[in-house]
Amino acid sequence: MAIISPFHIAIPVHNLNECRTFYREILNCEEGRSSDHWVDFNLFGHQLVIHYKPKSTEKLHSNPVDGKDVPVPHYGVVLPWDTFISFSQELKNKGVSFIIEPYIRFEGQVGEQATMFFLDPAGNALEFKAFKDMGQLFAK
Repeated sequence: MAIISPFHIAIPVHNLNECRTFYREILNCEEGRSSDHWVDFNLFGHQLVIHYKPKSTEKLHSNPVDGKDVPVPHYGVVLPWDTFISFSQELKNKGVSFIIEPYIRFEGQVGEQATMFFLDPAGNALEFKAFKDMGQLFAK
């Protein structure tokens, strides 16, 4: 039996205050501990830490998937189906600009999933997805 545990991810941001506001007010993450150089957030039960790092000139890379340009690297969370639907609508209502608008992949097939991609204010790519059947998370 697999044990699902919260993960920890740390990402670089060049404007701590702008990103702090984004994660707290746009993504509705509860803020935890912080300092002048980092802030902890609860991202759907997982620990996300934004760390200050001077702005990079590196351009975002992407790979083609389903005829769309998926940003690399990216991070995110797999959500329950109903949570994904309501969360994606909240993001649309808040005016979030999507790299890849919310859509359904593999509809009616093994691994049917909803997915969406967008950037935080520091240019970090985020993906949120949901599986119609969570038991198919790793199905081939």
